[in-house]
Amino acid sequence: MPKLTGWWKNRSSAGKVELYTRGSFHLFVLLEITSFGMAPVASAAGRTSFVVPVSLFFLLCAHAVLCGVLNSKALHWVVGRRERPTRLAVTTAAATAAGALGVLILRVTGHIVEPAVAPTLVAGLTWFASGSLVLCLRSVRRMWWVPSAAALATGLAVLAVGMPATKALGYAVGVLLGSLFFCATCGFSAWLLTTVYELDRSREVQARLAVAEERLRFGRDLHDVMGRNLAVIALKSELAVQLARRERPEAVEQMIEVQRIAQESQREVRDVVRGYREADLAVELEGARGVLSAAGMDCRVDFGAPGPELPSEVQSALGWVVREATTNVLRHGDAQRCLIRLTALEGGAVTLVVENDGAPQTPAGPPGSGLAGLRERLAALDGTLQAGLVGDGRFRLRAQIPGRRLEELEVRA
Repeated sequence: MPKLTGWWKNRSSAGKVELYTRGSFHLFVLLEITSFGMAPVASAAGRTSFVVPVSLFFLLCAHAVLCGVLNSKALHWVVGRRERPTRLAVTTAAATAAGALGVLILRVTGHIVEPAVAPTLVAGLTWFASGSLVLCLRSVRRMWWVPSAAALATGLAVLAVGMPATKALGYAVGVLLGSLFFCATCGFSAWLLTTVYELDRSREVQARLAVAEERLRFGRDLHDVMGRNLAVIALKSELAVQLARRERPEAVEQMIEVQRIAQESQREVRDVVRGYREADLAVELEGARGVLSAAGMDCRVDFGAPGPELPSEVQSALGWVVREATTNVLRHGDAQRCLIRLTALEGGAVTLVVENDGAPQTPAGPPGSGLAGLRERLAALDGTLQAGLVGDGRFRLRAQIPGRRLEELEVRA
């Protein structure tokens, strides 16, 4: 069963919307054939010749397939995977015009006897072609020209074959109303698909910007710490070289000063890195709630009493667990709900659980270094980390630190 449903669950939100949209347009092919292509076949009952009805049926089938191919390629263009299918769109418009004109000629010459068959076929050809052509346009203003042009061309074609003006008006109004509906439906589908993909790309860009901003902050901190000290080291080293060349004893004093500044710089860099690696648990929990809620997820955080009372080492380790889990929820799967619970167990142990739905049934690739790094941080506190699927597309990450280790840290503090 997971293999049967994985093709849907493993897709992103944008991928699901695209799959649903493509399926809807594929159904249009069957809808055109069954709803409009069967009209000439049904009218052939009692006739001696089936050449014209069968030919018209295959005409509708070929037109439906042509519109289906245009829909598929146009959707690829909408999401930015290929160029606009201009030639195929022109071919579809020309084939539609030729088919509709042929139906009208057969009606005037008496080869189509039933009065409802010709309007039905013309409507099927123009309506579905109008919807397919709209998918190849970006401007809404240009989309509105498609049904108007289809109605005008149909009315003129009816007049050209010798039908009365009342017939031409009826054909034009019918084509206009049906084409407006199909154009609005197809145009909205293209707009929705484009919007969903833009939101998906915006979320990726936002995550990258957050990482870049953090790197810039860390780079500024290192520059502030090391810039002045390295400049002093360079000057004093140059002075020591000059003094040594002159065999002055002050060169030793300058090198001792360089050694002191280097050791101080090393200590300051360690302090910066230590501050960068430490994470406040309360801040991380509230930050996870805000980020996941902003991403459209229902995030619930159960932040119990033990949080503020935990030693700083434990808060830092669990804070990194929250940070890494939040990143994984945003990056992998398609979660709608997420639960983050911090609880104190019997014996003084502390457990942090992060659980979300929408997890892919199959791993996207080899495990990264994120979970391995968390296990190393927790191992320093005798803690454990468990991560994996728990059924129904839910992924659970569970970190636990034993009570005896917490007591040792509290006594040391």
